Amino acid sequence: MNQMIERVKTSSQKEKPSVDALGFGKYFSDYMFTMDYETEKGWHSPKITPYEPLVLDPSAMVFHYGQAVFEGLKAYRTDDGKALLFRPLKNIKRLNLSCERMSIPTLDEDLVMDAIHQLVELEKDWIPNGEGTSLYIRPFIIATEPYLGVRPSHSYKFMVILSPVGAYYSGQLNPVKIYVEDYYVRAVPGGVGHVKTSGNYAASLKAQNNAEELGFEQVLWLDAKEKKYIEEVGSMNIFFKINGEVITPKLNGSILSGITRDSVIELLKHWDVPVREERISLEDIFKAHANGDLEEVFGSGTAAVISPVGELKWGNESITVNDNKIGQLSFQIYDTITKIQLGRADDPFNWTFEV
Repeated sequence: MNQMIERVKTSSQKEKPSVDALGFGKYFSDYMFTMDYETEKGWHSPKITPYEPLVLDPSAMVFHYGQAVFEGLKAYRTDDGKALLFRPLKNIKRLNLSCERMSIPTLDEDLVMDAIHQLVELEKDWIPNGEGTSLYIRPFIIATEPYLGVRPSHSYKFMVILSPVGAYYSGQLNPVKIYVEDYYVRAVPGGVGHVKTSGNYAASLKAQNNAEELGFEQVLWLDAKEKKYIEEVGSMNIFFKINGEVITPKLNGSILSGITRDSVIELLKHWDVPVREERISLEDIFKAHANGDLEEVFGSGTAAVISPVGELKWGNESITVNDNKIGQLSFQIYDTITKIQLGRADDPFNWTFEV
């Protein structure tokens, strides 16, 4: 697919927010990328246009049957003013996996990479330069055909929008408190838990709200069948350091294959730190804590990179991890990945892509 990306110039530019006001997902840049799909034409009309509202028919299928997928990645500003993307091709490939599962036509990966490259290059001034800040990149696809009937849509819209963001959590490296959800379930093998589709996140909101009311920042999900095996946290994959070895739940068809998760595993292997992917019961984690063997717990994800866990509550039981402090390995992983993302450390894995 050798399509030229059309550009439409904006008539006015937005005022950029101060670094202190950023938060996460509150502000959006001047431009966005759009591309449409129709059965007869395939993906067509790639454009970079001014950021603006969409006009959709009330019967657009996305509203009624939930055909929607998305991704999330970031651009970082280096100390010498360059812009770096972190493992963008992994996100694009995962987007196509989500498309395949949700019966959405797949995208030309080279074209998507070119679109993201051009969009970030055009909006380079939107990459904030405060510590812990970045430009969040949100590619997504929605079903647009005006039709009421349960089948895949015949038309879609693919978009990429940009949002300057601060740290995902107000205390980036302060350990979070996690509530173990033992009633609601997130996903089942054979379902859509392994892809980034909007409904997964809508289904998690009830449990997340309940956890927040109890004073917890995140929910840890268990398997849907036995409700005893650990799967993932609401916005992160999860890791446990026990007796010097790092263990993370094995991908099983209901766990998202996180890009940061993969990066953590590669980094640990590079450091010769023992790391295993396996089925982990929550009971075993609580036993490891009781025996004094549970050394660190941390989550990984695009938004927070690494988020140490200081407390786990399961039913009437609660455990404190590492005296509610970030562990040495958790910090080392966070420090190394963020330095690679910012161009402050060598990148032996070729993870970064300069815009």
